[in-house]
Amino acid sequence: MAKYVPDIKTQRWVIIAPSRTKRPADAPTGGTMAGKPDEAKGTDASVCPFCVGHEAATPSEVYRIGGGEKDKPGWEVRVVPNKYPITDIHEVIIHSPSEDDDIEKLPLEQVTKILRAYRDRYRAHTSDGQVLIFCNHGAHAGASLKHPHAQLVVVPKQINLDALTREPIANVVTENTGYITYCPDFSQWPFEKWIAPKEEGGRFGDVADSELPDLAMILQGAIQSIEAIYQDAQFNYIHPGVPFEYNYYIYHGANWFIRIIPRFIHRAGFELGTGLNVNVVDPAEAARFLKEKSLVRLGTSSLGARSHKI
Repeated sequence: MAKYVPDIKTQRWVIIAPSRTKRPADAPTGGTMAGKPDEAKGTDASVCPFCVGHEAATPSEVYRIGGGEKDKPGWEVRVVPNKYPITDIHEVIIHSPSEDDDIEKLPLEQVTKILRAYRDRYRAHTSDGQVLIFCNHGAHAGASLKHPHAQLVVVPKQINLDALTREPIANVVTENTGYITYCPDFSQWPFEKWIAPKEEGGRFGDVADSELPDLAMILQGAIQSIEAIYQDAQFNYIHPGVPFEYNYYIYHGANWFIRIIPRFIHRAGFELGTGLNVNVVDPAEAARFLKEKSLVRLGTSSLGARSHKI
């Protein structure tokens, strides 16, 4: 059981979850996972539990997109309970059978399936509490396993979440029929980008099947343009030689949005000691750079991603 501890003065909470220290992790080479054999499942922890053929290394799945029997190969997106939960309801959404390709490289059809899984699992847990879906891509972003995946957690409704609400539209980068991407004036991280539906007020669970392809296209393009900035020579000083890493999350409540945070910098003592975040790139300039990269990549990387095979 998760243990919630409040700070009486600030109304903030912390979660005590000692089981998180037992999570498996990729070895520094990225090829295998460090750790002990999984005695509960009788599997070798040197094998990625999210890869096809290793379904027995995870708890029994609760959802899948694709063919095949439950807990057998054939899946395209797979959802299982997290063995090392933060909260009492905590799921892992495995993005695809590919151990290497994530949203910025997968076919657009696969990204649409990932978002359908997000939406369906959000709907499944709406009555259980506050549903947060998030993705940690890369070790510095908090991912313990290389195989691309997202996570869903449910926090009790009585717990106050210290989360940003949707920021006003400013510094627009791209848009399509249903969605818009922008760099809010309140951006706390360099090249932070938000995706918001043009129709305000709804929750993520309200997204219709017909709206998912538009969302998939704009999410993939948003991450691709940020990666292009990351690889640009004028920004190499930020993380020379370090792979592109990022986080994103889907706001849990009404007037939903997706917030993408690229890990161009690390937070340090000033931020931790004051609660003030230092953004070294003006959001207006960030939007200009990202718009240029979006235009350059339109019809090249995006088309390549559509034709790529898993």
